Amino acid sequence: MLTRLEVDGFKNLLGLEVDFGPFTCIAGENGTGKSNVFDAIQFLSLLSSRSLIEAASEVRGTDRERSGDPRELFWNGFGSHDKRMRFAAEMLVPEFVEDDFGREAKATSTYLRYELELGFLPPSGADKVGRLALLGERLNHINLGEAPRRLRFPHSKKAFRDSVLKNNRSGAAFISTTFQDGQPIISIHQDGGSRGQPKPAAASRAPATVVSTVTSSDDPTILAARREMQSWKRLALEPTALRTADRYTDPQVMDANGLHLPGTLFRIAQQEPGSDPDRVFARVSGRLADLVGVSVDELRVVEDEVRQLLAVELQEANGLRIPARSLSEGTLRFLALCVLLEDPSVQGLLCMEEPENGIHPGNLPAMVELVRDLAVDPFQEPGEDNPFRQVLVNTHSPGVVQVVDPADLLFADSVRRKRSDGQATHALRLRPMTGTWRDRSPGSVSVTRPDILPYLTAPPGAQLTLDGI
Repeated sequence: MLTRLEVDGFKNLLGLEVDFGPFTCIAGENGTGKSNVFDAIQFLSLLSSRSLIEAASEVRGTDRERSGDPRELFWNGFGSHDKRMRFAAEMLVPEFVEDDFGREAKATSTYLRYELELGFLPPSGADKVGRLALLGERLNHINLGEAPRRLRFPHSKKAFRDSVLKNNRSGAAFISTTFQDGQPIISIHQDGGSRGQPKPAAASRAPATVVSTVTSSDDPTILAARREMQSWKRLALEPTALRTADRYTDPQVMDANGLHLPGTLFRIAQQEPGSDPDRVFARVSGRLADLVGVSVDELRVVEDEVRQLLAVELQEANGLRIPARSLSEGTLRFLALCVLLEDPSVQGLLCMEEPENGIHPGNLPAMVELVRDLAVDPFQEPGEDNPFRQVLVNTHSPGVVQVVDPADLLFADSVRRKRSDGQATHALRLRPMTGTWRDRSPGSVSVTRPDILPYLTAPPGAQLTLDGI
């Protein structure tokens, strides 16, 4: 679980500090940079597995497409020689993880703070673009005594906090950065603390972060941090993928775009305790029936033995059977989230952009409730019936804002900042609602309902009803 994110110098994120709970909704007008928060999280996740160059190429550029140009990841107010981006992520990590060789590893601490600093090296020689440079990397444990102050979202100490927080570490960091002759040196320290010598390496020419290089159980806490960051996913459910049938040989895990929906539902149904797949189908169809205008009497996965395909099929109250591929885009996305809700193996952070797309306004409460239910309940112990999932959504829909719990809401707008050349540019600002748990954070600047009333109401001249009806 990502409990706090700090970003400075990445796109239009300047001095951004935000605390997250199990569920967070970022709302605001288009163009404020809400999606850049997702980009920052995705970038950190990619850096836990890939090289600096590969990670940069996977993140959206300023034109919303992947460009591979690392310069597009920096705030546009920097001069040509002072580009820097800094990240800090505080997170709850799994205590037990598996390394790349199938061996179990046990983390010394499960509440960690990871810091990363990247710079930009101008092009030289055959390189016409330039590249990212690793300037600093740190991983430290957070003392359990600090947890009540730092984990600000409402939760149960006994059922939640005491079950997920473990710490047998004192003293040294797991990853540290020192300087020799002005050059950064990054060292890995063994989980035993003072036992063993640190493993140092020069950072300036490093092709990847230190976290991304840890693959074995020799450094279990760093590995746990890596596994946590690898679990941060950006869902982008696409109708074409959702409508695709699965072959028997296809993976039975849903992709971020919704591919393998039938196979995933089939696997979950077969794994239902008591070997009763109909109970899973009944729960999914019952949730789908919450949508106004959708008539669902029964839902199941149909096996085509001849073509060796799996497909989702619905039966309406009148007995008509229709394939799931015939559903609307919004209903398909809702169905995919219903399937994710049934899958306890899906854990980590799920980022969703505008989950209300394609959903009738009358179905917004059902959509928000479903997305909220995907997140872990912080008043219960995480486990099979309460998967350790976190959900972050962004939206520009006033309708969604009106049905989200104010405590889960962050309102996005822009503030003016000066560039190095004196020109004005904009940075993202995220503000909590007055009186909510985030409003108690130091330096918090909150908003009230009257403050966002213009956003919640229709613009002048908007026609919301049909004449004569």
